[in-house]
Formats: sequence, structure tokens, C-alpha cells
Amino acid sequence: MTDPRGFLKTPRRPVPARPVEERLNDWHEVYAGQALLPLVSEQAGRCMDCGIPFCHSGCPLGNLIPEWNAYAFRGDWRAAAERLHATNNFPEFTGRLCPAPCEDACVLAINADPVTIKNVEQAIADQIWERGYASPKPPERLSGKTVAVIGSGPAGLAAAQQLTRIGHTVAVYERADRIGGLLRYGIPEFKMEKRHLDRRIEQMRAEGTKFRTGAAVGSDLDAGELRRRHDAVVVAVGAMERRELPVPGRDLYGIHQAMDYLTLANRVREGDYAASPVTAEGKHVVIIGGGDTASDCLGTALRQGAARVVQLDINPEPGDARSETEPWPITHPKVYRISHAHEEARGREGTDPRVFSSATLRFEGDWAGHVRALHLTEVEPRARKPRPDTERMIPAELVLLALGFSGPERGTGLMTQLGLTLDDRGNFARDDAFAAETAEQAVPKVRTRTDGVFVAGDAGRGQSLVVWAIAEGRSAAAATDRYLTGSTVLPAPIVPKERPLAA
Repeated sequence: MTDPRGFLKTPRRPVPARPVEERLNDWHEVYAGQALLPLVSEQAGRCMDCGIPFCHSGCPLGNLIPEWNAYAFRGDWRAAAERLHATNNFPEFTGRLCPAPCEDACVLAINADPVTIKNVEQAIADQIWERGYASPKPPERLSGKTVAVIGSGPAGLAAAQQLTRIGHTVAVYERADRIGGLLRYGIPEFKMEKRHLDRRIEQMRAEGTKFRTGAAVGSDLDAGELRRRHDAVVVAVGAMERRELPVPGRDLYGIHQAMDYLTLANRVREGDYAASPVTAEGKHVVIIGGGDTASDCLGTALRQGAARVVQLDINPEPGDARSETEPWPITHPKVYRISHAHEEARGREGTDPRVFSSATLRFEGDWAGHVRALHLTEVEPRARKPRPDTERMIPAELVLLALGFSGPERGTGLMTQLGLTLDDRGNFARDDAFAAETAEQAVPKVRTRTDGVFVAGDAGRGQSLVVWAIAEGRSAAAATDRYLTGSTVLPAPIVPKERPLAA
């Protein structure tokens, strides 16, 4: 275990981010060069080695958090790497992108500051690569079975790596020109530099996974034919059906879906454009939405040199403490949180860019059809109905819709060609979404009614977290291996039942 009195004598101290004025002038990660191993080891020593580690229930991957905390505390990075990789294919992704629900489930969070689990995970993940602990693991023998994985986001990559390592011949089909899905084009560089993704893909190639880019399964490539050519298919296309904002003026120029905006910004970083065709430079920007995608748009707009950025959130401003209706440890509480992008906006403007309890009424344009203003209103916290006499207008020369997603894209042909159906939430239906193992835990079910076809990640569960995507990818790999061979030694994460996340 770690220091038995560490949580009593050592205060929580997260790894510091780079100064705001420095990081706004580049696209490097917020924590670039900030992995302070002595600090991380000291913070890992705050882990209580609980008899029942509730942090496990907060992590869909079932990460062995107390174990790798103990090794990080001692500086045994190889052992820490082995324990982290035992449950997580891509800790360098989760250590940067996950909102860390494990920390809210930490026993210390009952009445004190939780362990800096996310910082420890990222430090271990970085040490894995710096010390050469991530060598390729090709299979000892091939099974003779072939699997097609449709989609190269975290769920698809996790499924592909697990299936390749067990001996199946795996091909990943991606409709974009580069592998990575939203990890490639939806996540800004300042949250995760793409070198982390590139080196993991090279590791997978060395293990034997094949990648096919520019392959739009369902339109350019018939999904039914793909199923006939392979012994099994894993569908991991994500939830990319974007929610719309049906208000007057929506068709004005300058109003864009957030993912289109982020994709173009990422393509600039990839070298496809000298400058983004949709830029915030010198403009009054309004971001509509209160989630992570909205925060990513905020950080991007600030780096592009926006004149001013306002973020509209229909939800009321949350409090600083967990409410009685959000019991520990089963609920990720809706508390007031400051993302790095919000910190950057406050550092530049002096105020939080968010306007809570607000909704858009309509857009106003100029003679050429470009958006110039947005009319908003305050809303009632629960009913979300407009409050009388609260309408006002704010300048808006670029509007970004970050309203989330409502399931996999419709009309691609993939669904009909594979015989898939939609569930009542608009996601690809799977047999028994969850089968109870205990009163509190469940094993994700990923098999569809179409023989040999499995669905993993957001395509089956809806818009969610990177840890859920990897967990489902691992579950899909185990289910696929069992289908192909009659049994499996691949682990399928036993995960907590649904834990509500803050909006």
C-alpha cells in the first residue's frame, strides 16, 4: 500500500497547467512538459488503499487504481504500467481526455479532496512510452478468423487491438482520410497532441492490425458484402447524428455545427490548410451548449484570436458542493467546474464566458445573409421555459452549435445493409443492453440480432465518455472472440451501472 498517513498529512496538489498567457499563444497541450514525477508520486501516496475501492465503481474500465497508485508512490513505473495496461488499452488517451469520475467516487471525496487520480494515470501513461514499456505484442499464432472493425475511434481501436493480440486478422475501416475518429478530428491539440495517437496506431500496425482509410462503409463500401467477406464485424461508428437548433435565422451564414468547426481547426494542425476556412479571428463568437465540445470550441476560438466569446448554457449555474440528490459514490455530481478553456477565458477577459439558464430565441443577419446578432432569453431552471421580459441581444458573427448527438448517423446505408435496428434512444439496438451480475454491476452486451455483428461504443450506448468507449470496445472484442472460437480469455470489463454525468 501507499503511505498509511499520506491522506492525513499531504494536501491535494494537482499538476500545474502551463500559464494561460503562454498556452494561448500555441496549440501545445495544457500540461505539456508538466509531468512532475516527484509531485505525482507524493500525490499517489494520498491513496488510502480502501478495503472497498469505490474509485473502481467510478471507472467504466475497472482500472486497478489503488494498485498503480502504490507503484507510482514507490516510483516503480514498470509495475504501475503493467497494472494500468491490464484494464486500459490507451491510458495516454484517458489520462488526458477523461473527466475523471473516479475522483468523485474516491473515498476521500466524502469529506475531503480526492486523490489526483487523473494526474497519476497520465504520468504513468507517459512513462510507459518514455521508458519503452509499450512494445508491440503480436500474437504467437493466428486463428485463421477475420474481423472487420468499422470505425477507428477509441471503441473501434480497443476492439481491434484486443482481437489482433488474441490471434485474429483484423482490418479497421475508417471513412476519413486518417485513423482516429473523434480522437483525430474532434479533440483539439491543446487537449491531446496527435503524436500520442500516431504512435499507438504504429504499435497496432506492428502487431498486425490493418487499417483502411477513405472507406465509407454503408455508402462507398457495402456493409453486407463486408460481413460476407469476414467472419465477424464490429460496428464502432460513434454517435454522430448532430442535434439541431430549429429557431428563426438558423440558415444564416456563420452558423456552424461545432464538430465541423473543430475538424477544420484540427486539419490546420495536420497541415491540410494554412488557415481554417471557418475561423474565430477578430469575431464575436457565441457557443451554444454547455458540455466538453463547447469547452473545446471555446479554447479553439481563443487561440484563433476571437474578439470575444460567449458560451450559452441552458442549465442553471451549479453549486460548489454535491447536492443531497446526487449521492456518493454512485453519481458524478453536477457542481461548478472550470475547464482549462474557461480558465483561459477568465484570464483574458476577467470573467466566466458562460451565461447560464439561457436559451436562443432567434438569429439576426445583415443584408448579405451573414449572422450578426443572437437574441436570447433567461429560462426557468426546471421547466426551461422563457422568463418574461428577459430577452436581450448580443453580437454574434460566428455561432457554434455544441448541442451534442442523438445516436449514429442515419441514411448511410450501414444500418439496413447489416440488418440493424434502433432502440428507443436512437442507438443501434443490442440484445439485452445490460445483464445484471450483481445489484450494482453489469456486463455490457454488444451482440446484435444479426449473426456475427457486434456494436460497441457510442453507436450502441449513445454519446458518452472515452473510458466507456474503450470499455465497450474491450467487451466487444471478448464477445467476438467467444463467437468465433466458442470461448475467450479476453477480459470483459465488469462496470458500474449507469452513473449520471454532469451536463
